[in-house]
Amino acid sequence: MTLPSKLTPEELYRTCNPLDFGFNTTADLDCPVKATGQKRAFDAITFSMGIKHDGFNLFALGPNGTGKQTAIMHFLGTTAPEAEVPSDWCYVNNFQKPRHPKALKLPAGKAGSLARDMEHLVEALFTVIPAAFSSEEYQAQEKNIHEKFQEQQADAIGELEKKGAEEHIALIRTPAGFAFAPEKEGEVLKPEEFMMLKKEERDSIEEKIIALKTAMQSIMAQIPKWQRETLEKIKDLNRNIASFTVKPLIAEIRNSYEAIQEVTGYLETLEADIIENFDQFLEKEADPRESLMGVYSGKFSQKRASFIRYQINVIVDNSITEGAPVVYEDKPACQNLVGDIEHISHMGTLVTDFTLIKQGALHRANGGYLLIDARRLLFEPFAYEALKKALRTRQIRIESLAQLYSLVSTVSLEPEPIPLDIKVILLGERSLYNILSVYDPDFSELFKVAADFEDELPGDIDGKLAYASIISSIVHKDKLHHFDRTAVARIVEHGSRLAEDSSKLSAHIQSICDLVHESDYYAASAKKTFVQAEDVQKAIDAKIFRSSRIREKIREATLKDSILIETDSEKIGQINGLAIYSPGGQSFGHPGRITARVRLGKGEVIDIEREVEMGGPIHSKGVMILSGFLGARFAIDQPLSLSASLVFEQSYSGVEGDSASSAELYALLSAISGAPIRQYFAVTGSVNQFGQVQAIGGVNEKIEGFFDLCKARELTGKQGVLIPVSNVHNLMLRNDVVEAVRQGLFSIIPVSDVDEGIEILTGIPAGELDTTGKYPPDTINGMAVARLNEMAEKLKKFTSSSDDDNQ
Repeated sequence: MTLPSKLTPEELYRTCNPLDFGFNTTADLDCPVKATGQKRAFDAITFSMGIKHDGFNLFALGPNGTGKQTAIMHFLGTTAPEAEVPSDWCYVNNFQKPRHPKALKLPAGKAGSLARDMEHLVEALFTVIPAAFSSEEYQAQEKNIHEKFQEQQADAIGELEKKGAEEHIALIRTPAGFAFAPEKEGEVLKPEEFMMLKKEERDSIEEKIIALKTAMQSIMAQIPKWQRETLEKIKDLNRNIASFTVKPLIAEIRNSYEAIQEVTGYLETLEADIIENFDQFLEKEADPRESLMGVYSGKFSQKRASFIRYQINVIVDNSITEGAPVVYEDKPACQNLVGDIEHISHMGTLVTDFTLIKQGALHRANGGYLLIDARRLLFEPFAYEALKKALRTRQIRIESLAQLYSLVSTVSLEPEPIPLDIKVILLGERSLYNILSVYDPDFSELFKVAADFEDELPGDIDGKLAYASIISSIVHKDKLHHFDRTAVARIVEHGSRLAEDSSKLSAHIQSICDLVHESDYYAASAKKTFVQAEDVQKAIDAKIFRSSRIREKIREATLKDSILIETDSEKIGQINGLAIYSPGGQSFGHPGRITARVRLGKGEVIDIEREVEMGGPIHSKGVMILSGFLGARFAIDQPLSLSASLVFEQSYSGVEGDSASSAELYALLSAISGAPIRQYFAVTGSVNQFGQVQAIGGVNEKIEGFFDLCKARELTGKQGVLIPVSNVHNLMLRNDVVEAVRQGLFSIIPVSDVDEGIEILTGIPAGELDTTGKYPPDTINGMAVARLNEMAEKLKKFTSSSDDDNQ
């Protein structure tokens, strides 16, 4: 078997040549940021924003920090200004049903002008109405009506008085009312004089008085009617005066909005209400009790009440909007999305009115686009359901949550819903999108388009120029030092490291943005004019150092042999695996000892981590694959007569993943065959049942973790790491590792199957089946078969002996 060659330094790190860039510094760049490598996502965005049917809202999915929001905002920044500016919306008083405020739709910019016109109207009414009702003409007409009433009353009583005089009965006015008494020669008879009259005469007089009293009662019964008629005449007069005063003012406003039917209809009801309630514009004396009781008269005065009654509550004002609105709602609480009905405390009671209706993000974005972070939306109570309800009904219905869920007993409002025409864009991770797709049946009906943002960008010249544009835009936006092309090239290389692919660049824009800011800090500290590659490297090293405490503690414990890792000997059934640690989001690699022990048994491989419930399901799966490999290779003619145990030594926090399964298999082969493994190698890679070594993640960190330990103990030239050949393109190693390889002090060897790996680790050929179906005895496989046959014989003898004893 031809063993694979060690990797060359050029294969360990793909450099970016600064001369590939046609600029000296980012100051030379003025091109906008290009969304290189995101064609699939932008096709979805274009489709979703272009289609007008219901339900084609967008979910932009991808890892946080990949610039989803920035990319979409940039896209909408070029398309939204070309769209039609949406209408204004406002709420006005519903004079017939005050609990149900009416929504008015106006052309863009008209709601604000209508509100100002109404303010001016109310101000004017407080001047012209008092003037009209204090005019001499009005006073004269009102006086005339009252005088006619007095004359009518006086005439009726006068006629009765005249009739009584003809009968010698006098009408006497007393504090208690009217009375009748007989008279003689113009003088009212005294009681004793009346009693001296003859009985017939007294009876006649009493009959006449009774008749006059009856007539007086009839007159008194007519007076309320005459009063009502007089009051109606006064009301008619007041209406006429108010109408004469108000109509010209409202007509002037109506002329400005005659093309808007909803406004003209509202002005008609407004005019009728003002005429009917004109007296609210007449100044009255303030109630002194308000001051005594501490009432804020400015808020609840008659004048203030009038202003509120006829106020225009502008919910959406697009007077300065250019094109369709684009809104990002940072806190998507329910009331921030659909609006809210506020209450104020008055005299110990919560009160509200239509002027306390507040807009939500759906109102601001109506006719345009609304961006929401999906995770934040789901964290807000009732918000997601409220958004779905609005999208389903295509209406924005403002409801008081306190009233809806009976949290308060006060009466609230039920505003007229506003029609909704909007594109909603949710931003979230793929896992969140998958959860919603599976568990929410409404989600797929309302968000039919997914824009799946790539995690990586192409590492070609277009991708590199895209990075340069991103850096330039950050520099210009945040007023940083410009980057020369060596600094840009170093960031491009770091982008490949973040992507874990030498042919790709990371699409995690936030990481690049952070690195740009940190590099600028070090350049500024050195008082440089431009940021250079060494400043970028200093920022990278400093960030690693800031988060390296745990890594250094683990290495220190290893160097003190508190954690047992050998790097210069040979041992049977023992190998150095490689693990990744990620405290606080910063990953680093470190070797871990894996050991295997074999004994007589029935072919089972015991995963000690799984037995004590410290191993995850993927790790357990990897160990079970080892059983499949061993059985297929060594148990074709007879069953395996061994039991094996595998363990990650000194592992106290659990093990997950299958990236150490190839190392575990090497340890098993060593334990079975008796061939020692060179401890100056470390191994990473998963394996399948056919013995093929498969790619794993974190290959750079794992190699560097073992390298750092070997370097701390002194590099000998023998140390190295075995990696899957399919991971070679992922290599973007640190400069010190590359230099050590260049000097022959460290090696990285790609392997494609376990036979290659075991031969490198032991120095003994793996061995292939000969024409007789046997493995050569001086090979790993041959030694393993011999050991297994020996164990099978021992097990057979033991079993036979046990059977004899039982008999």
